[in-house]
Amino acid sequence: MGMPGTAPARGPDTPAPVPASDPQANAPIVPDAEFDAALPPITNDINAPLEPVTVQPATPTGSAEQAAAAPLTPGQPPAAATPDAALAAPLEPLAAFDSTPLNAVADSGGTETPDIAYVTEVRGLDPLGLTDEFNSLSALREGKGKADNATQIAARAREDEGLAVRLMKSLGYYDGTAISTIENVPGENGTAAASRIRAIVSATPGVLYTLGTITVQAGPTVPEGLVRRELPLKTGDPIQAARVQGAEANVSLKLPQQGYPFVKVGERDILLDEQTHRGDYTLPVDTGPRSSFGALRTEGDAVFGLEHLNVFPRFKQGQLYDARLTDDLRQAVVGTGLFNSVGVEPVRTGQPGPDGTEQVDLMIRQNKGPARSLAGSVGFQTGQGVTAEGTFTNRNRFPPEGALILGAIAGTQQQGLSATFRRQNAGRRDRTVTVIASALRANYDAFEAFTGTLSGRISYDSTPIWQKKFTYAYGFELVGTNESVFDFGENRRVRRTYGVLALPGQALFDRSNDLLNPTKGYRLKLNLSPETSVQGSVRPYGRALIEATGYYPVSDSLVIAGRARAGSIFGVARDDIAPSRRYYGGGGGSVRGYGFQRLGPLEPVSSLVPDDKGNIDLANLRPVGGRSLNEFSLEARYRFGDFGIVPFIDAGNAYESVLPKGGDLRFGAGIGGRFYTNFGPMRVDVATPLNRRPGDPRIALYLSIGQAF
Repeated sequence: MGMPGTAPARGPDTPAPVPASDPQANAPIVPDAEFDAALPPITNDINAPLEPVTVQPATPTGSAEQAAAAPLTPGQPPAAATPDAALAAPLEPLAAFDSTPLNAVADSGGTETPDIAYVTEVRGLDPLGLTDEFNSLSALREGKGKADNATQIAARAREDEGLAVRLMKSLGYYDGTAISTIENVPGENGTAAASRIRAIVSATPGVLYTLGTITVQAGPTVPEGLVRRELPLKTGDPIQAARVQGAEANVSLKLPQQGYPFVKVGERDILLDEQTHRGDYTLPVDTGPRSSFGALRTEGDAVFGLEHLNVFPRFKQGQLYDARLTDDLRQAVVGTGLFNSVGVEPVRTGQPGPDGTEQVDLMIRQNKGPARSLAGSVGFQTGQGVTAEGTFTNRNRFPPEGALILGAIAGTQQQGLSATFRRQNAGRRDRTVTVIASALRANYDAFEAFTGTLSGRISYDSTPIWQKKFTYAYGFELVGTNESVFDFGENRRVRRTYGVLALPGQALFDRSNDLLNPTKGYRLKLNLSPETSVQGSVRPYGRALIEATGYYPVSDSLVIAGRARAGSIFGVARDDIAPSRRYYGGGGGSVRGYGFQRLGPLEPVSSLVPDDKGNIDLANLRPVGGRSLNEFSLEARYRFGDFGIVPFIDAGNAYESVLPKGGDLRFGAGIGGRFYTNFGPMRVDVATPLNRRPGDPRIALYLSIGQAF
């Protein structure tokens, strides 16, 4: 029996039992007296030299192992083993030591160890609509079906277990569990050689938790209960992370729009009850003081002083604070293009405002940006040729916001220079004052002209920041032009000089949804210009043009767009009007398929000179323009991504009469391509005239920026 407190030894390494007949079984291997005598004497001198160790002579016969294994007799010291010659040899120098690490795996003949292929399967998340989100975040999916070993697959699967649980909790399934299993998938014909591994993540949602009581811890507000009203949660709603976070974000968004710019939403607390599967929700909110607008302040690298900055706000001092008006102010200042960055934030003053509010000032932090820029564009239209335009702009040459713009046009049929002074936000936000001096040479089929113009314009415009329903413009034009004109009395072209004074005005009512690429709504535009032409005598007259465009979205990718335009010049005979001021049809912005300004009355056939064979080529007849115009267009704008296809049909003509006619319309049809950019679509249109006349092209091409209308 073993000793108390111990258990008998068991196992393959247990020593064999000693036979009871062996008299030396319990005798000590070396007697204590002999062992003590063999110890060297010990002195109290710690500095004494160590005594040499006596090396026993080698065993004369047999190996060291045999000597060590030989039985000892009482009183006989154990024999020393023969020293190993390798151990006794001096150490190898470190410089000659081979430090190349050993291979952890056997050499595979120079080929890489193959990856383990696996497939992934997720179960239980599809009814919750979480499968796609799981797959996008899955560690198994991120591995793309390959791993170095099975342990790596298992680790990824365990990581995906936690992912599945987190996703279920985000939808309110707080008791949800997930488990992963790894199994072998036999290859073809059940062979193990082509087998793969399948990693399965199985999720069990459990019971859906819903909101119980909803408590908002906030101070008094005006109106009462404002925070709770702007927290769109109700008892019985699922405790979904997106729903709860969105509701809290709504509080942070809506309260600053209603007089509370310093609101802070605290950390929510949801107490879950496993018995009722409900969670009591508590949200602390620090509303801060109810505030009204005070004054503007500014700091930083100033571009504008406070006087000009006060042109931008759309609020008055003392008005209840609204964060949307603060954002609008920041966007308007950024829209000047003179800043790298602009910050606008409310600053507490402690001063009382109206209706028990606190006055808050707005701090505008300015960071100056480059004021100079170069821009250019190139376009092509059949009948108008290539046109290249370039501009240099100094947007703050005459502060504040007084821009100097130098422009040049170089084209196959027009060349010119211009200088423009433009002051934006001139005494009022979005009001622009423009003065232009230009010289232009134009050479078209309708006329050849050398024109100098001095014009001024005051406009109230839409901007990308704020698209206005109603805009207007008015101004003046002084034009001096020398042009080729067909003289019907002489039956030939002659050159005449005209002086024109005009007072043009424009009004636009815009209910479309976008300035550059509208997809719904409509626009109505009226141009009216009283003018006086001086060519031998003074002849006053009026020019009018009305245009309507509409946009109807059939679907998210298809928009039907239509346009109708009509114009009239009244109070003067056509031949007393400078050719450049008359109406013409045809071209990329008119009836596509026809050359630029090719539609309308033509020179008489009698003006043509027959060739050597007596034939007359009607294609040589030039347009002379008219006093009225009508145009119609219909497009189907189909967009896919950043590209689009636009089939279209146009109709229209110009007439000698004061009012346009419904008959004698010219039709053009074609198809266009669009490439959409952040500054508008790039347009390529190819069209053909449907009732073609002699001299009209069979195919017309138009390249430009922006939609046709």
